[in-house]
Amino acid sequence: MRRILFIACLLLSVLAVRAEESQPLRYVDALQFRMINKGWGADVTYTPYTRIPSYLHDSITQELWDRSMNSAGLAIRFCTDSKRIGVRYNLHHNFHMAHMADTGIKGTDLYILSDDGRWQYVNTNRPVKDSIQQKIYVENMDGRMHECMIYLPLYDGINWLEIGVDSASTIDMPRVENPKVGKKIVGYGTSIMHGGCASRTGMAATNIMQRELGVEFVNLGVSGEGKLVYAMARAMAQIPEAVCYVIDPVPNCTQMQCDTLTYTFIKILRDARPEVPIIMVEGPMYPYAKWDSFFKNYLPKKNEAYRRNYELLKKENPKNLYYVTCDGLTGPDEEGTVDGIHLTDLGFRAYADILEPVLKKVLKLKK
Repeated sequence: MRRILFIACLLLSVLAVRAEESQPLRYVDALQFRMINKGWGADVTYTPYTRIPSYLHDSITQELWDRSMNSAGLAIRFCTDSKRIGVRYNLHHNFHMAHMADTGIKGTDLYILSDDGRWQYVNTNRPVKDSIQQKIYVENMDGRMHECMIYLPLYDGINWLEIGVDSASTIDMPRVENPKVGKKIVGYGTSIMHGGCASRTGMAATNIMQRELGVEFVNLGVSGEGKLVYAMARAMAQIPEAVCYVIDPVPNCTQMQCDTLTYTFIKILRDARPEVPIIMVEGPMYPYAKWDSFFKNYLPKKNEAYRRNYELLKKENPKNLYYVTCDGLTGPDEEGTVDGIHLTDLGFRAYADILEPVLKKVLKLKK
């Protein structure tokens, strides 16, 4: 009799699990949880999922404003004991580019914090033609409470996002402070900073460094428009939790712009936030520049103009100003680009490997 009762209870348990798994997911507004890697509050930006203050609209070009509507670098942190985790969101544009995977342009990545404190990649949604994207990242989990993170699209924007969990499960604010609260590295630059052309959202260099350093990394890369815009410097100086600025504008600038705009852009930040370190990064030597005589001559001239301004600023005040050369920025054996300019995941890994030791030293990070 006991054996029959045991088997009956086991069958009921299995049936209950299967019934739960067959139920539609319960979707919860992501804005209920912690958004990370965002420089300003949702009340300051145009929408919660855009990256710069709305007051900048009339002070910058339309092209720069459009790029800022991309959700590059933004991520949602939460915890859940659900056995299934999914996502549903609405894209701004849902467009395609010839040289970048849709999973990087408009996909989302789920990461889960492992027991030893490392962020581990789980899955990516593959974008479809419909503007509403929906994906179950993982099923049949163990039912324990797990710390989770979803990276948002790099080159598209979203209007809203919902996280899908089992109907009877718990989903809540994160219980582990990772990344740290109150410390933000702020990166300003070009498509390289922006994340072009990572194969998926978690592989942008700013997101790699955020995971590995345990500090939020605000992505203010604006593809094609990282041209040392003074209004951007003034706005960046107002980010209260900024602990370091990484400035990487050279690829979008002419030699003249590197020469005439660099000093004032950096000076705006130094005057407003003298206690915050600034790391200036050179523009990379594109692989084809070895063979193209024009770029072989021109790209070093841009970096020379940029460096002259660094040396002038360093002479005026040697504190809290650092410089990273272009060596290795296009990856090992110059194999780190998709088109001779924009980085692949290999290139972003190399970029992060160059910047991380500098950031650890500047910020005295143990991790």
